[in-house]
Amino acid sequence: MLDASALLALLNLEPGHEDVARSIPHAAISAVNLSEVVAKLADAGMPEEEIREALEGLALEVHSFERESAYETGLLRPTTKSRGLSLGDRACLALGNRLELPVLTTDRAWERLDVRAEIRLVRS
Repeated sequence: MLDASALLALLNLEPGHEDVARSIPHAAISAVNLSEVVAKLADAGMPEEEIREALEGLALEVHSFERESAYETGLLRPTTKSRGLSLGDRACLALGNRLELPVLTTDRAWERLDVRAEIRLVRS
């Protein structure tokens, strides 16, 4: 499972991108987190065609955000509120919980969260 921050680290060749690159052949992402990445790239001035090319070339498994995802994401709010996690962060964690996959992130606020998913920080 990729958090938006992990995917952006890969695309921008930031510290930790190597760990993310190794996960790509089997990586999944929530549509919410994919939208966050698209927004960041668009904010940086990348044209839509280049954004689509960069992201589609990774062949990520993109999971829809539907009713059950909404409940699971919303129910994480009390557990994650003190760490300031966003809707996108919680959508990623909820999907990681559901799929029983480790979640890759660069966000240190996720350290020691009390969630079922294994959290892997890709930056030291």
